[in-house]
Amino acid sequence: MSIFRIEDHFSEEKDMGRRAWKSISLTLKQLLWNTFLILLGSIICCLGIKGIILPHRFFSAGFTGVSLLLYYMFPSIPVYASYFAMNIPLFAIALLYVGHRFFFYSILGMVIFSWTLAFPIPVLPVNDNILAALMAGIFIGTGSGIILRSFGSAGGLDVLCVILLKKFSVRLGTTILAFNIVLLAAGAFLFSLEMALYTLISLFVSSNIVDIVVTGLSQRKAVYIISPRWNDIYRMIIDEMRRGVTIIRGQGGYSGQDEQILFTVITMRELPEIKKLIHGLDPNAFVVVTDTLEVMGHRIGNQPHW
Repeated sequence: MSIFRIEDHFSEEKDMGRRAWKSISLTLKQLLWNTFLILLGSIICCLGIKGIILPHRFFSAGFTGVSLLLYYMFPSIPVYASYFAMNIPLFAIALLYVGHRFFFYSILGMVIFSWTLAFPIPVLPVNDNILAALMAGIFIGTGSGIILRSFGSAGGLDVLCVILLKKFSVRLGTTILAFNIVLLAAGAFLFSLEMALYTLISLFVSSNIVDIVVTGLSQRKAVYIISPRWNDIYRMIIDEMRRGVTIIRGQGGYSGQDEQILFTVITMRELPEIKKLIHGLDPNAFVVVTDTLEVMGHRIGNQPHW
């Protein structure tokens, strides 16, 4: 082997070593960041549960709600212990349906969430039940959304929510609200209808906050544009906004003339810009802007990477 081939061989080994170290570094950063998100979300959730829900004897969502009902009936069973125990069979089933990464982070999240539930939390000074329900919903919705912004969850109902979102595009908040109707009915029957109604307020608020935290802040808009100057608008979207455009061939229902319909997906921040640019080229352009449930794609997608 010549000296040049030996040098090339060592150079390739160095490049491979650098790539491997970079990959390990990125993986470690992801692990630390996702652990931080899970811990932060768990702490915020526990502020709502132990700082507001428990003192007011409200109910809650998912497995946490079941744990609270058990605690109200059997005070000797801690909330964190029953929550941890109920998650064990769930994760045995979840391994068949969710990705390994989500499964690992959800196990981590479940342990962290159970651990934070075991710590004493100060009671928040909110005496009015309606205000308490609103604040509890804000805390729990924000905490749950932050946890779901990671690659995992805190276990329980979150795992079921992700499965339904991935397979059937059912919103996270919708699943949470629908699933807990049965739980509320049980709480109203066993304890108090009034407490169940206060809890319903909390669940409604938390379900909307979850949607805002997970996808609402990165909401995408679908834009349809019909204009005689479609070619200029098409070039403007590509060159100035750096967004892709699909040209759809159509026909005017009244005029019978052929039309070119432009379709693009943008972020909410880009909506004022594209409206201004379209109006500058053709003030009479026909523009339809619609909301999107979720968008998949590496450049414009907003779906969490579960």
